[in-house]
Amino acid sequence: MNFLRFFAPVITAIVLFTSLQAHALEAESFTKERFDALQAEGAPILVDIYATWCPTCAKQREVLETYQNENPDSELVILEVDFDDQKEWVKHFKAPRQSTLLLFDGSEQVWFSVAETREDKIFAAIGKLLGQ
Repeated sequence: MNFLRFFAPVITAIVLFTSLQAHALEAESFTKERFDALQAEGAPILVDIYATWCPTCAKQREVLETYQNENPDSELVILEVDFDDQKEWVKHFKAPRQSTLLLFDGSEQVWFSVAETREDKIFAAIGKLLGQ
């Protein structure tokens, strides 16, 4: 009984803190099949060429998480290309380095960026794609 009385406020604080945390980025691992299917549907797609060790990529990820948190009903699909493990797709997208972002309106590439971390620029490109 004393145990519960002592730890109840701590447990409550942990639960509240956890519920206030931002949600993790909702993204899918890139596959040709998924990319082709999304393009055929005319879906808005963001291809994120990232590396787990890249600080610029981490900042971009924070910006994209913020976008998703502020726009939970967005139709934007994020596909992640691993810079170290998916070299054929890095070359396919002509990414000069990790931290490359590409936006597609179906099969049409409408935006290309390298190392862009400014929230306003990334949000503006996504907004333009989605007609916002």
